[in-house]
Amino acid sequence: MIRLDKADIFLVEDNEDFSFLIEKAIHHIDKDLVLKIVDNGLGALEVLKGCSHDGIRPRIILLDLNLPGLSGLDLLREIKGLEFLKQVPVILFTTSDNPKDIKAAAEYGANAYVTKPAGYIALIDCLRSLFNFWFTHHTATK
Repeated sequence: MIRLDKADIFLVEDNEDFSFLIEKAIHHIDKDLVLKIVDNGLGALEVLKGCSHDGIRPRIILLDLNLPGLSGLDLLREIKGLEFLKQVPVILFTTSDNPKDIKAAAEYGANAYVTKPAGYIALIDCLRSLFNFWFTHHTATK
């Protein structure tokens, strides 16, 4: 079984190029932030279920909507059903701006829904804003 170990950010993203960009952007924002990436929904669920045994959980989970194995929405529903992860913010981070996807994400318990920005600088700004809010200003993650 893959282990989460210590991670500030748990990213579930099947696009290897975009994962690389996120990794670079996070390093640009804060070199001390630890990122764990899993490229499919079923693998992510396996890792996250292991958190209950390890007592380690991420500070934030970023989910793509369209994932192989288990969709982002189905994974979100599973995560929100795991007691030890209920306080971890789950952000849908996707290219879709379909109102049906946004509504479903809210119904399944997403803490936020963010459309992936175009361009590297916009990505850095977007992630910086997300992290500032969830790591600094939001009391549930403290």
